[in-house]
Amino acid sequence: MSLRQQGFTIVELITVMVVIGILSAVAIPMMTGNSMAGPAFRNELASTLRYAQKTAVSHRRLVCATVSATTVTLSIASAAGSTVCNTTLASPDGNSVTSKDSAVTASGALVGILYFQPVGTITTNNAGTVTAAGTISVTGQAGIAIQGATGYVE
Repeated sequence: MSLRQQGFTIVELITVMVVIGILSAVAIPMMTGNSMAGPAFRNELASTLRYAQKTAVSHRRLVCATVSATTVTLSIASAAGSTVCNTTLASPDGNSVTSKDSAVTASGALVGILYFQPVGTITTNNAGTVTAAGTISVTGQAGIAIQGATGYVE
């Protein structure tokens, strides 16, 4: 009659330690870090500006995008021909665009209010006389180019 001993072999213990080491070196920092906050905010900002331009053209109304360092809010004129954006415009998903990391911010000459005209142009005044052109920078990301004469965002 042989007594069988129960337990783990040294090979099994070392294998488990190696797997735990790999997880702690690679996976755990990715789960706890916020390295995707910059690309996410940049993409949301660009998408929101494109949405504002498309909405202005499709509704034939002025759309205003207020771009601050960490948020973007949209509003739309309540009537065609109006030069005042007095109605909140929700994004397609209903959520506001906000940077998820306080270290990720937007900056540049075009941070402020951008006016998306019903004809497709982007201006820096509600009358539509000063065409917006330039770049909005997001921390650690490629800039978002704005071509006001054509309404192009990217």
